[in-house]
Amino acid sequence: MNALAVQLNEKMQKENPAIYEMLSDLGKNLYYPKGILSQSAEAGKKAHRFNATIGIATENGEPMHFRHIQGKLDYNPKDIYPYAPPQGKEALRSVWKEKLLVDNPSMQGKSFGTPIVTSALTHGLSIAADLFMDAGDVLVTPEQYWGNYNTVFQIRRGGRVETFPLFNDNGGFHVEAFRKTLANQKEKAIVLLNFPNNPTGYTPSVEDAEAIVQVLKDVAESGTKLVVLLDDAYFGLFYEDSIKESLFGLLAGVHSNILPIKIDGATKENYVWGFRVGFITYAATPDVLDALEQKTKGIIRGTVSSGAHISQTVLLESLQSEEFLKEKEEKFQIMQGRAVKTKQVLANEKFAPYWSYYPFNSGYFMCLKLNNLDAETLRLHLLDQYGVGVIASNTTDIRVAFSCVEESDIEELFDLIYAGCVDLTK
Repeated sequence: MNALAVQLNEKMQKENPAIYEMLSDLGKNLYYPKGILSQSAEAGKKAHRFNATIGIATENGEPMHFRHIQGKLDYNPKDIYPYAPPQGKEALRSVWKEKLLVDNPSMQGKSFGTPIVTSALTHGLSIAADLFMDAGDVLVTPEQYWGNYNTVFQIRRGGRVETFPLFNDNGGFHVEAFRKTLANQKEKAIVLLNFPNNPTGYTPSVEDAEAIVQVLKDVAESGTKLVVLLDDAYFGLFYEDSIKESLFGLLAGVHSNILPIKIDGATKENYVWGFRVGFITYAATPDVLDALEQKTKGIIRGTVSSGAHISQTVLLESLQSEEFLKEKEEKFQIMQGRAVKTKQVLANEKFAPYWSYYPFNSGYFMCLKLNNLDAETLRLHLLDQYGVGVIASNTTDIRVAFSCVEESDIEELFDLIYAGCVDLTK
């Protein structure tokens, strides 16, 4: 094992041995090498005469570039062409941290790191899987979950997914099922909670959120080490009857056996899907935070090396714009209007013979639970006969993204789904 990895591990063992023990074998071996990037960073501060360190080309005192590209971009060449640091632009990291504190009151006064920039949210999940999951480790998540979790945690890392019912009989978060599933994990578990949930569009109430935190504390108190991943892809799109912040702040510092990790994507939250910019943030004591940042930088350096610079520059400018909050509220109102309209349409009793729907109050999606039809059969029929595209999440559930349907078209959409159900039951 490299001496730098040993130093980081010793620091973690001294500060919080439980978090060190949560690391995967890969996580224990990771470190940020003192190579080209660290030497170039040092030269950037001190090499006032010539800086011949990093592998870019310069011309006339700025990064070399094509005129036909630069002519279409209204940004300084230094802010788009050179490599961004593996951890991301420092100004962007700081601004996102400020945003987290504003959006999540429970994070005030808690010990958490400066967000590290990722190549969108999936990359953040992948980093967490690499750091903490060994073959055979368990990922606990609700039954309704994003299918890409299988690739990230099972196929890539050899983990096992164990699920629990998301909803109880009253349409709230199934706290007892969550408790029972977690109680079966005796040494270590990775818990993945995604709110607003993909595919159902559900976020727990304040009371249920507090109950979730209590379950995690109780299980941690019993000796189980818990890596708690908060997939906050659709953060901020809370329309009604839900907690309005991430569970991350509620979990930060509650127990030494709990490591909360917040994974964000500016992609969904700020409607810049193709920018591929996300963030991973840890809550722990300062020495552990430093070690985790170095290990995370090591993963990034060994995979994507660093994220796209131009995307980070544009996002930073957006977050600092005077128009940001105004336009974000405008888009929120549009999304909320679509969610409300969807519920109004679904209240029509003519749909009852064919489906019910899972509770939804947030995010991009909602899910229909079909009564007596196969979801894939209906999906294909809707495509072929009506030109309507939906997602078959499993054999019974159809995911509908109201996020990409105009409010005025939502009634027609569900009428066509209804027509397809009628066709298949004649």
